[in-house]
Formats: sequence, C-alpha cells, structure tokens
Amino acid sequence: MIRKNDQKQVEHKPAPFDGTGDITVRHLLNGAEEMYGKGRVFAHSTLAPGCAIGYHTHTNESETYYIYSGSGEFNDNGTVVPVSAGDVTFTGAGEGHGLANTGDVPLEFIALILYR
Repeated sequence: MIRKNDQKQVEHKPAPFDGTGDITVRHLLNGAEEMYGKGRVFAHSTLAPGCAIGYHTHTNESETYYIYSGSGEFNDNGTVVPVSAGDVTFTGAGEGHGLANTGDVPLEFIALILYR
C-alpha cells in the first residue's frame, strides 16, 4: 500500500484532554485495522504556538512521540522537560503525559499508540 499525501485523512480539532487551542492530525495509517490490531494511532500532528495536548494517562497502551520540528514542553508523569526536533518521548501503560508548544513556530510530531 502507498498512501499519497493528498490521500491522508486530516483532522483539525480542539486539542484533546482539556488542552489549549487546536491540533491538526494527519493519519498516516487509519486505525487498528491498518495496524493489524496492534495499535490505534500512527499520525503526523501539529500544535500551533501556544497550543497544548492536556495531561492524560494511558491504560493498556503506550504512546511514543517523535518531535519532528519546533520545540515545547513534555509533561512526563508530572515532570516537565523541554523537547525539540529529534527528541523521542515514550509513555508506557499506566503512565501519563502532555505536550505543549512553547515556541514561536508550529510543533510537529509523529505519534504512535500501540496496545500492550
């Protein structure tokens, strides 16, 4: 399968988990069916400056972010650390996280949620 750029499902929606502002999500794979039931999200997402995904926990799944461009703050189970292009974060099952764009340019990242 090849999914061309103009064939991706794209969502513009309020930032989840009581976050601030909006998020753009470009689905690279469309859910569990395309991930052989091993996960539910593989997406290229963008947070504009000042926008944030609220803190939330994961049950029976993990989430990995690859920060593609921009900079921000990652809340890793209550510890806030700066992140920038090239950084990778991992939130395991039973753990929590959030992500805020604290920079002046869009924060772009790849998100991968896999089932435990």
